[in-house]
Amino acid sequence: MKQRPIHPAMEKFLNGEVILIDKPLKWTSFDAVKKVRITTGVSKVGHAGTLDPLATGLLIICTGKFTKKINEYMGMEKEYTGSFTLGATTDTYDLESKPVNFNTLEGLPITSIYSSTQQFTGEILQVPPLHSAIKKDGKPVYLLARKGKDVELEPRKITISKFEITKIDIPKVEFRVVCSTGTYIRSLANDYGKALGCGAYLSSLRRTRIGNYFVDDAIAPENFEAQIKALKQASEREANA
Repeated sequence: MKQRPIHPAMEKFLNGEVILIDKPLKWTSFDAVKKVRITTGVSKVGHAGTLDPLATGLLIICTGKFTKKINEYMGMEKEYTGSFTLGATTDTYDLESKPVNFNTLEGLPITSIYSSTQQFTGEILQVPPLHSAIKKDGKPVYLLARKGKDVELEPRKITISKFEITKIDIPKVEFRVVCSTGTYIRSLANDYGKALGCGAYLSSLRRTRIGNYFVDDAIAPENFEAQIKALKQASEREANA
């Protein structure tokens, strides 16, 4: 993509900047990238790790020459908070599809809700969800899954260093997970539900940290846009002074 001339105040983004965006609910990661690209005028923009539309939180966006560092950020440890809903499953393991296979939660020990996390900590094998962007035979598997085709994905080695239940409000349980790159929290929800014997799906998700970068330091897209507008106006006033 050829770089068009940009506003003089945007040169720093062309040289390379790391922007911490707090991705809103229902935005795709590409929506956030597009917002930065249009707002700054810099054509070379990318993100370091996809967040699903139903997830919110930290998205690291690199511009200009810093896009070369994307893989470095993608490899960093991630931290998530959110909730699982117990007693049902969904095809996508989250609320992108309707809950089915309802089960009663009567008799489910509270102790099991806490203790069942232990089998998912450390280095484990995890099968990614079929409704994901992982490619098989050159095509994203979610496209194959939508057509009803049988797809088998190989389990992948991941590391979950922390998986804790922080609150129980049946049928919802809130959690905190610290994990390696490549971990699917949707798959963790589904596997956790299987371990409990009642089923579960991911009902909310927020990425709170990537390496040493925290969502508390991130900015909402509309606030980023306002900052850039102010930066351009200040630059123009200085040039006309």
